[in-house]
Amino acid sequence: MSFLSQTLARVKPSPTIAVTTRAAELKAEGRDIISLGAGEPDFDTPQNIKDAAIRAINEGKTKYTAVDGIPALKQAICAKFARENDLTYTPAQVTVGTGGKQVLYNALMATLNAGDEVIIPAPYWVSYPDMVLLAGGTPVIITGTLENQFKITPEQLEAAITPNTKWFMFNSPSNPTGAGYSWDELKALTDVLLRHPQVWVLSDDMYEHLAFDDFKFCSPAQVEPALYDRTLTVNGVSKAYAMTGWRIGYAAGPVALIKAMAKVQSQSTSNPSSISQYAAVEALNGPQDYLESNKALFQGRRDLVVAALNTCPGITCPVPEGAFYVYPDIAGCIGKTSAGGAVIANDEAFVTALLNETGVAVVFGAAFGLSPNFRISYATSEAELTEACARIKTFCEGLN
Repeated sequence: MSFLSQTLARVKPSPTIAVTTRAAELKAEGRDIISLGAGEPDFDTPQNIKDAAIRAINEGKTKYTAVDGIPALKQAICAKFARENDLTYTPAQVTVGTGGKQVLYNALMATLNAGDEVIIPAPYWVSYPDMVLLAGGTPVIITGTLENQFKITPEQLEAAITPNTKWFMFNSPSNPTGAGYSWDELKALTDVLLRHPQVWVLSDDMYEHLAFDDFKFCSPAQVEPALYDRTLTVNGVSKAYAMTGWRIGYAAGPVALIKAMAKVQSQSTSNPSSISQYAAVEALNGPQDYLESNKALFQGRRDLVVAALNTCPGITCPVPEGAFYVYPDIAGCIGKTSAGGAVIANDEAFVTALLNETGVAVVFGAAFGLSPNFRISYATSEAELTEACARIKTFCEGLN
């Protein structure tokens, strides 16, 4: 009998963390590595937020808090939803966790039973299917296409729903593609969900503030108020406020679900860091002007990367509507051999050879549920992005 849980055999480690770890190891060995694997802004947490954390420490706010968030933070989250999303919640409808990942996990653990299905559009964030599996559910994958900017259609959603469907997990703008659903596109999906009252919506809005050009962010419960009572709207401070290491995510939804999620959290981590919570209050209530300047910076990086990748033989890179990722298609590279002698049988072989031969670390598309592709996070300097894209182009030109 194996000592380890059979549940653990259902899941795999995070490929994005694995790529970042491998890149760090090679860098420590003295290799010239450009790591484009991590989804993490490269600039520092704003000073006003850091100052709020320091004040909290100096004022002794370092004790246990309420399991799922201090009142001040819950109130700030309610104000944020009203201000930015036209969604009205009370503090009793809000939960705070140790990052958005824990919030998602709590929701699935609190609701899934054996046989319950969760519909997940692909390409998806690597953790979605594995969290469903850990919670005892069954992921049901529906795949967007390059021709449709990696977005799914209402017809695909309708066909995937069964009597066992419990959740539809939705992420826009998307990790890994940056694809964003317009109001009309999202309304077409919510129209399908209205016909299936057993299906709840788990909306991951983490990249809300990174919406480019004319794309306007919108959230399912905002687009279709009739879904308000069966939607959990998830967000956090990690991406918009450059607070990845502070580990604060949050969500709002029906009181009964929020209470159930708090029960899960009470027996796992208990409360998030008290200091991080006070910093998050400042993030949500304080000045917001830098969000626009940060967005403009990311949009410039997006344009640089998309233009450069589309000059690479064998690569097609669509223009994403948001987030800080691109998800180029490499169908034209598959089956070829690299200058270093590696056979490019699939996208994992492509990124492995790319790292070994050029020192550029990216994540292969199969990890996100759609091949042949790879993901670049352009949350780094323009100088590094320019050099990385030049290396990728040289690598592609060397394929034969």
